Amino acid sequence: MLWLTALGKLAAGWLVSYLLSRAGLHLTLRLVGSSKDRRQVVRTTIQALMLFSWTAVAVWAWDTAPYEGIGDQVVYGLARLATVIVTIHVIHHMLIRLLANFLLHVHHGSSSARHEILKALKPMLRVFLWAIGLVYYLQSIGVKLEAIWTVLAAGGIGVGLALQKPAAEFFEYIYILLDKPFQGEDLLDVGGISAWVEHVGVRSTRLRSLKGELVIMTNSSLMNQPLRNHGNSHQTPPPTEHGAMEHRRLIYRFGVVYSTPLESMERIPKLVHDVIDGTDNAIFNRCHFIQFGSSSLDFELCYIIPTNDYIQAMDVQQEVNLGIMRAFAQQGISFAFPTQTLYVNQVESQDQ
Repeated sequence: MLWLTALGKLAAGWLVSYLLSRAGLHLTLRLVGSSKDRRQVVRTTIQALMLFSWTAVAVWAWDTAPYEGIGDQVVYGLARLATVIVTIHVIHHMLIRLLANFLLHVHHGSSSARHEILKALKPMLRVFLWAIGLVYYLQSIGVKLEAIWTVLAAGGIGVGLALQKPAAEFFEYIYILLDKPFQGEDLLDVGGISAWVEHVGVRSTRLRSLKGELVIMTNSSLMNQPLRNHGNSHQTPPPTEHGAMEHRRLIYRFGVVYSTPLESMERIPKLVHDVIDGTDNAIFNRCHFIQFGSSSLDFELCYIIPTNDYIQAMDVQQEVNLGIMRAFAQQGISFAFPTQTLYVNQVESQDQ
């Protein structure tokens, strides 16, 4: 008879809790309006209260059952465990909402950056809350934690030293997302390398050099040296997968002598363009007269070889170089080489 009474209490209590939660949810949603965040918080809170009430009803019904032994310890232990799990879930949800609202106020950039920050912080927050919940649950069921605390204290020092550098890289990652010194597809000059930003990770940033190689730099090394950001004003290289080099971008300079006529100087970019267009597996990008050198008039050439085969790329580069020499010879244009002109001013000596 007592078992039937316990089952009746359990069924009636769960039904009443469910009906009250549904009614409370409906009424509260009408009061909070159409705000998505508020409605989500209300739903999470009402669901947690319903689970708390179901746990309480289960304990209340069990007290009516005629059972002796370790059953009480098992039921009470499971009730505490359920309470801890629901509490951690609610606190985690609330903290994530608060953190999202905080980032919305302090970071007015793109929503993708805020999403990346939340994505990085969620695992840390979840581990922290579950660690606290586990310690609380073990203490509530009477587990002696003195030995555990000793082990954790000793191991925590080693873990802290091991995680010192990863933690520094993580905070540099947060700084990059918040301060935005550069963004995806920006062209950077850093550490003597010119490269496009491909991906900013929690520990490192992937860059794609002008020649096509994949350059990986830790966030701290990237931010602890002078960095020049040219923005996204240049055409980005073709996309790659898994870090593979799918093209080679060749950039180099050549110089012609100072005696080169102006008309020939104006024709040089077009001559080079025609040479590269006439070469298989070569794509012209640019050719400009960039500076007056110490002994030459300097041009900078950039073209793309769409292959990751080194031998084939060198064959193409050789063909381009020979083609430029052939075109210049036909036009009477001479390449410069380091020269130095010495001007001597002779002064007649006079006898005193």
